[in-house]
Amino acid sequence: MLEILQYQFMRNAVVAAVLVSIACGIVGSYVVTKRIVSISGGISHAAFGGVGLGYLLGVNPVTAAIPFTVAAALLMGKITRKTDISEDTAIGMLWSAGMALGILFVNLSPGYAPDLFSYLFGNILMVSSTDLWTMLLLDLIIIASALLFNREFVALCFDEEYAEVLGVPADTFYLYLLSLVAISVVVLIKAAGIILVMALLTVPAAVARDFSTDMGDIMVKASITGIFAAMLGLWVSYWFNISSGAVIVLILTLLFGAARILKSLRSS
Repeated sequence: MLEILQYQFMRNAVVAAVLVSIACGIVGSYVVTKRIVSISGGISHAAFGGVGLGYLLGVNPVTAAIPFTVAAALLMGKITRKTDISEDTAIGMLWSAGMALGILFVNLSPGYAPDLFSYLFGNILMVSSTDLWTMLLLDLIIIASALLFNREFVALCFDEEYAEVLGVPADTFYLYLLSLVAISVVVLIKAAGIILVMALLTVPAAVARDFSTDMGDIMVKASITGIFAAMLGLWVSYWFNISSGAVIVLILTLLFGAARILKSLRSS
């Protein structure tokens, strides 16, 4: 395993895997508890519009995706909370609109987008040093938000009405949570791609919830689960020369199945 670290791109991939797993562990715990996986999927696909905008403007697509994805998340939250449009309709509309804008922006951009598919399907081996610094910054924002507002987020996730009784502005923190989901999606884009983002954002937290009910403990366990799956996935993909993002997601799926079996055996 250690011999693969002789290559710079593998060292970058390992660091990216850790940063991705931390983002997944923290935000994914809220997503799974609040049951907003479908909205997270809509946000992840809308992020492709930001990637396309980056190509059009000639800037790093990950950097361009940050404000675009946060804006899409806030718009999605506003529509589902403030209008009579159903949640699934709003998600489907913004999901398709974001993807369409991404394609349009790429078509309008000069030249050819050689690594476009890495944003759709992921390639953690192509993560650059600039991407790592961006991931680190976004991880720090996520960690700071969880430390400062964990009480509010937990109340929001478990019982919104009770949260409002406690004086928590539920709508504000709901939109803030969606913004954190958007930031996590941007962190995950290069590692897993838009297609596989939802799995990395939800499966580690789902595994952790089988063994804990404390939110902080769930976050730690989800992060560790993500790191383990990512490291194993990197090793397997390196030796068999196959897609790392897909392998990581499949390993997480197997871990989820094993966790469910173990839980049923313990309760029987």
